[in-house]
Amino acid sequence: MPQAPINDTVTIHQLIDDPYPIYRRFRQETPVVHVKAVGRTMLTKAAHTRAVKDNPGLFSSDDPGTPQTLAFRTRTMMRKDGEEHMCERMAMAPALSPKNLKQIWVPGYEVLTEKYLDALPRGEVVDLFSLLAGPISGRKVADFCGLTQVSDDDMQRWCQTLIDAAGNFGWFQDLFDKADKVNDEVDAAVAQSIVRLQGADDQSALATMINAENPIPLSQIQANLKLAISGGVNESRDSMLTTIFGLLTNPDQLEEVKRTNGWGGAFEEAVRWVAPIQVSSRRVTEDTEIGGIDIPKDEVVMTVQASSNHDEELFDEPEKFNAFRRPNPHQSFGSGPHHCFGTHLARMTVGKTMLPLIFERFPNMQLVDPDTVKWTGFGFRGPLSMPVRLQ
Repeated sequence: MPQAPINDTVTIHQLIDDPYPIYRRFRQETPVVHVKAVGRTMLTKAAHTRAVKDNPGLFSSDDPGTPQTLAFRTRTMMRKDGEEHMCERMAMAPALSPKNLKQIWVPGYEVLTEKYLDALPRGEVVDLFSLLAGPISGRKVADFCGLTQVSDDDMQRWCQTLIDAAGNFGWFQDLFDKADKVNDEVDAAVAQSIVRLQGADDQSALATMINAENPIPLSQIQANLKLAISGGVNESRDSMLTTIFGLLTNPDQLEEVKRTNGWGGAFEEAVRWVAPIQVSSRRVTEDTEIGGIDIPKDEVVMTVQASSNHDEELFDEPEKFNAFRRPNPHQSFGSGPHHCFGTHLARMTVGKTMLPLIFERFPNMQLVDPDTVKWTGFGFRGPLSMPVRLQ
């Protein structure tokens, strides 16, 4: 079988600025393609990406060349397999039990939502990124992690700095330098919180991990919390803003969503339309083939869920936002053993709480100018601002 074709023309900056036309061309012409700019063989079809995620034996999460190692200063559970991965994943799992979701995290988020919406000025133009989506996402994750003393601003800065470094496939040194400083700050905050939470009756992720009968090492506790910060803040923030943008630019859909209480479907469509986490990497453990292309042992393939979510074989007019798309087999939360830990929390807080409340509070909210909303990101993607008039 042939080797994967090599693309040496696409740049990292093109992928950061607007990857979707590139992925559309790849799906049509070279669905399995080695992109020199990122040093990975990209898989852009839904069938291929799902097959890889669902076969951890053949496709290991242990990517030896990932920028995540420098971003988090350790090998996180995202880059581990089998028992080693499951041990660290399950260390935090009790904090996200169905009971805790129902009794602690969702009710707490409902209180936060009312508080942050109360602070927004009615009738004025505001940036939802900086005044709502960023701060409340940071607060939610800080409370869940057990880092209640950390400010909203620091949580947002930590998240953005860590994801910028974790998705730094351009290997820009300044992004790793900034992440180093944030790692020190997070470690200091964790140490401060451990003093407060040791032996405490508390259901936060940090308390759950340090008070376990057989706790995992501190370095991995720190790594788990950094993953929660980097993924939890940006996924909540970006999915919220993407859903609001999709609904405001499709007013007929918005009215029908209001009438049918279809907020969950709108949320699922938003994360399909612009996946907050766009790509993932896997190392091939033995010679194999994907889509008629030879993939040698130890090759690192990149599953591009951003592209899979626009695969024309599964989605009609995938470039359009359709809050009533059914079925909607998107891959934004992954599959297999690395299925996103915070999926249920995101669906319940953003999809079932924030969206109906903000549109109830501001039923005539308007985007100031959709064309000025700038979207960016290769590994992680979302809008940088979203000016709206609240009314």
